[in-house]
Amino acid sequence: MTKPVILTGLRANNNLTIGNYFGALMPMVEMANQKAGEYQINMFIPDLHSFTTPINHDELQGQIMHNARLFAAAGLPLDHDDILLYRQSYVPAHSELTWILDCFTGVGEMGRMIEYKDKSAKIGDDRVSVGLFNYPVLMAADILLYGAKYVPVGEDQRQHLEFARDISERINARFHDILTVPDPLEKQTEFFGKGQGLRIKDLADPTKKMSKSDDSGKGVIFLTDNPSEAAKKVMSATTDDKASINYNPIEQPGISNLLQILALLRGHPLDDVEAAYKGQSSYGDFKRIVADEVAGFLTAFQAKLADVSDNAIIAAFERSEQVANQQANETLHRVQQAVGLRPRG
Repeated sequence: MTKPVILTGLRANNNLTIGNYFGALMPMVEMANQKAGEYQINMFIPDLHSFTTPINHDELQGQIMHNARLFAAAGLPLDHDDILLYRQSYVPAHSELTWILDCFTGVGEMGRMIEYKDKSAKIGDDRVSVGLFNYPVLMAADILLYGAKYVPVGEDQRQHLEFARDISERINARFHDILTVPDPLEKQTEFFGKGQGLRIKDLADPTKKMSKSDDSGKGVIFLTDNPSEAAKKVMSATTDDKASINYNPIEQPGISNLLQILALLRGHPLDDVEAAYKGQSSYGDFKRIVADEVAGFLTAFQAKLADVSDNAIIAAFERSEQVANQQANETLHRVQQAVGLRPRG
């Protein structure tokens, strides 16, 4: 690896929402397009992560391909030498390094992980898997195999990135600097920036985020929604009785959410969008404007998605996985030598 590595992935067990698109997918693709050439960009499909919680395994292969198609439809180049699009499970070193790191990880460390506590509380103790428990170790292996310095993560993954730093420093202290330590969170923020800070909320309950795992789907706009049905969801969005359009997430969360959606769809600053509609009293007219923008966006995106060639996806996988295996195996072999699993020298 002659270039510094940026590593990121997007789990897609459920259909992605427009919130996922603007909050995760597009920033990842834009980052790849901007930094490829100067950096190696590892955009991987985290399929091993996909069943840390219960899923329909009959659908997993289709979801993996759909995940890759979304990257391509969003503008990720499939033939750039510095952009690797690979399936995690097609690089066996991920699993092998995870086991080694497991043996240097404390049970207490994993038990203190906030995401594990939250998810296990929802699932119930009798259904919590060991995979969910040690998921941060697998994430650390994902990062450390490629010497990734930069890993964009959301709030729920910050603790896991810190663990990746901790376990790499622990291994290095024991075996003399054999792993690259990812940069700390403050440097990650400095490198990637803080983003635009707009987070799309649920249309039915604008006090919570728009979640792809929402059971009802009434307040969620999925990327594969029929455009006209998505428009109806916008028209049914929860607002308030103030009859005045203002950006005020505390007192007017519904209208504020619609303003954010419109700003993201148009690619305009939120302040400019608010100024254009501030004080207007007809929520119905404003909802129709947002609904039309949502329908237009989905129509255009779904056309791009339909044009993505599965053959091009498979070719990108095979090219990238050859490179990823070579790089990951070099790191794994170095660790195997250090712990005594392979001859040294």
